[in-house]
Amino acid sequence: MKKWLLAATIAATAVTGMAQAKEWKTVRFGIEGAYPPFSWTEADGSLKGFDVDMANALCEEMKVECKIVPQDWDGIIPSLLARKYDAIIAAMSITEERKKRVDFTGKYALIPNNFIAKKGANIDFDNLDGVKVGVQRATTHDKYLTDNYGKSVEVVRYGSFDEAYLDLANGRIATVLGDASALEEGVLNKAGGEAYEFVGPSLTDPKWFGEGFGIAVRKQDKDLTKQLDAAILALREKGIYQEIAAKYFNYDVYGQ
Repeated sequence: MKKWLLAATIAATAVTGMAQAKEWKTVRFGIEGAYPPFSWTEADGSLKGFDVDMANALCEEMKVECKIVPQDWDGIIPSLLARKYDAIIAAMSITEERKKRVDFTGKYALIPNNFIAKKGANIDFDNLDGVKVGVQRATTHDKYLTDNYGKSVEVVRYGSFDEAYLDLANGRIATVLGDASALEEGVLNKAGGEAYEFVGPSLTDPKWFGEGFGIAVRKQDKDLTKQLDAAILALREKGIYQEIAAKYFNYDVYGQ
């Protein structure tokens, strides 16, 4: 009798849990809008880029309405937790530190991280004492420099990479650390980009740079995480992912 009651209780709990699963009719994506080619902001305030196209494609695959919410990087996770939107798709690296606060889908992109500097800068990456390195504040690049170089490097933090590029051009900093694609798009592929080059090591250590870029979701919304994971897989199987990526990248942005 006790075994039967226990089984009935477990079954009832499972049914209740299923009934409580949210039916997603609209998914709101938080996107930075300042990290081309993943996202940028047009003159009319609209957002464009790989992350925007991916968000729309994912919503179409999931058969839900899609809403794009612009959000500065500094507050991007707190705003997710405050329910300003339901998921973050903003070239965010999957790291153990971030996993303490949010859940992630599997990766949807993987890009190496590099330094960029003016040609002829002759930076000695074996001895960066006193070198001014620009990074976007609160990113994995910021943490990498802090953890590996401590106070020997003068880390200059910016709200956006555009601000860092401006100071690099004006000579206020010696180099910028960011993901290779953003540096290409933000500097090398623009007018005057021939004056700059990648320098130093290419960085991919998952301890700091994670397992690739994932979509962040609140921990309690595990059903949404599963739906997004399934949608990413479906877009790749149908070739839609590859079509979107080809608009922005000249290499396999998904990686192995």
